[in-house]
Amino acid sequence: MSPRRTRPVRAVLAGVASAALLAGCGLGAGPGTKNASLLVTADFGAKVYGSAVQKRVPGSETVMALLERHFKVTTSYGGGFVDSIAGHHGNSAHRAWFYFVNGIEAPKGAAVTDVNQGDHIWWDLQDWSGAQNVPAVVGSYPEPFTSGVGGKQFPTLLDCGTGVQQACDTVGNALHRSGVKAADQLLGVASGAQSLPVVIAPWRQATALIAAQLIQEGPSYSGVYAQFVGAAGQALELDDPQGKIVRTLHGNVGLIAATGKPANGEPTWFVTGTDAAGVLAAARAFTAAKLRDHFAVAVQGKRVIPLPLDPGS
Repeated sequence: MSPRRTRPVRAVLAGVASAALLAGCGLGAGPGTKNASLLVTADFGAKVYGSAVQKRVPGSETVMALLERHFKVTTSYGGGFVDSIAGHHGNSAHRAWFYFVNGIEAPKGAAVTDVNQGDHIWWDLQDWSGAQNVPAVVGSYPEPFTSGVGGKQFPTLLDCGTGVQQACDTVGNALHRSGVKAADQLLGVASGAQSLPVVIAPWRQATALIAAQLIQEGPSYSGVYAQFVGAAGQALELDDPQGKIVRTLHGNVGLIAATGKPANGEPTWFVTGTDAAGVLAAARAFTAAKLRDHFAVAVQGKRVIPLPLDPGS
């Protein structure tokens, strides 16, 4: 079996197995929740097929049930795997449907994942040949900072590098306007508690972090279609959906991205750059309007570049 099939098949098997387990549990409907939103796109958010907001969500509502309320859906593997949404089909070669809850790739099938209050659920039909896993995306901001993960909220912690206090304040103020209280500390100081970290620092100061090392290894490791060049991070390479480098940005360049491994806790967000000016440019792009529907973004001056990069752009 080709290793490129690993991600969809694993998701299918997990969804089917979990569905079978839950079918025998006799779980009844809970009290329900509210204010769940749904987004359906293709090509890493580049094409929007539709969206919906459900003010009242029935008890024990699953992600699959919510999707089927608002879109025509075809499934396979006993209803555990989505084949098409609104007439848009994946294929066995390299395009399939995947979903994120509050900007985090779901660890289970949609048929067994509950909808929690305020959840933003994002389905995207994407080419997964460049990355078998995309652990986290930034395009659901201000999630996961407002509604959390799996119905559980975590404190937001800003890990600020040296020489970037203005950028750190800019990100903190943006979170505050979204109703999120965020404490800040010097990068490298252990928090001692589970949190949603936002690293705000030039890339050369962040390289010791495990999540940063994933980004530097490329999209097949991090799900982030960009990586910095050199130990000092003096330039930023941008990748296409196949993980191939198609452009290199030099000068004061920023990056906003999120990644991580489930075993290491919640995803780590990065507001980083080639230098302090690049970090500040990224911090100024840390808004819902500029991040919306993007997996990650590179920032050059006032220009925001969605990632992965369209090969023809």
